[in-house]
Amino acid sequence: MESSSPAVMTPEELPILRGLADGRRRQIMENTLLHTVPAGSVLFEQGDTPNFQIVVMSGSVQLFGRSTSGREVLVEVVSPPDLIIPAAVVTGAPYLMRARVPEPSTVLLIPARAFRDLVASDLALANSVIGSLATQFRRMVRQIKSLKLRSAVQRIGCYLLMLSERQGTPEKAVLPYEKNLIASELGITRESFSRVLASLEKHGIRIDGQTIWIDDAERLAKECVPDPLIDGHEFGLMSRD
Repeated sequence: MESSSPAVMTPEELPILRGLADGRRRQIMENTLLHTVPAGSVLFEQGDTPNFQIVVMSGSVQLFGRSTSGREVLVEVVSPPDLIIPAAVVTGAPYLMRARVPEPSTVLLIPARAFRDLVASDLALANSVIGSLATQFRRMVRQIKSLKLRSAVQRIGCYLLMLSERQGTPEKAVLPYEKNLIASELGITRESFSRVLASLEKHGIRIDGQTIWIDDAERLAKECVPDPLIDGHEFGLMSRD
């Protein structure tokens, strides 16, 4: 993986704040804290009531769901400059997931009560939060469609093609975290993930630890059948979303 991290954006550069009047933006900034978080830190537990609206400024945050029996799965990975579960913050409801930081990251903390008051009183901020919620909703629907409509082979093949596109390396995809976490995010076991990867070697890939070499992207795409309404418009092998 890359050894260097991109520069941390300033709070003023956040999309949710760009449309605000200067006075309103200053009002929000007076109530915020920019916090550097070491790898492995837990930001909150499933069932906690939000104390802050957390915004990812650099690094990433993993969201996990846990069953009553203790089984835990990776639901989503949140990247900058996204908000962490604004639905819970705006409604004051308990978090449905646990948040853990897998790498050194920077987050912006806006007190939840102040954030709710500002959303209720400022139309520009309310529209920005609605936009964030809409984007997250569409992302979640795509994930549900992939889990329910695709086989494990299709899910993993499309994941590799999408990953290589996002990383800007058409010839390879570097797995961003442990294979057991990727497997849980894709709705399969670690063992099934390894078996499917091995089976895809006859469809244009080679496995080298965390690096998956894509020798024949067209052949792999033919096997896994990418869908722009699931995989997104940024996916180079697919048509416009």
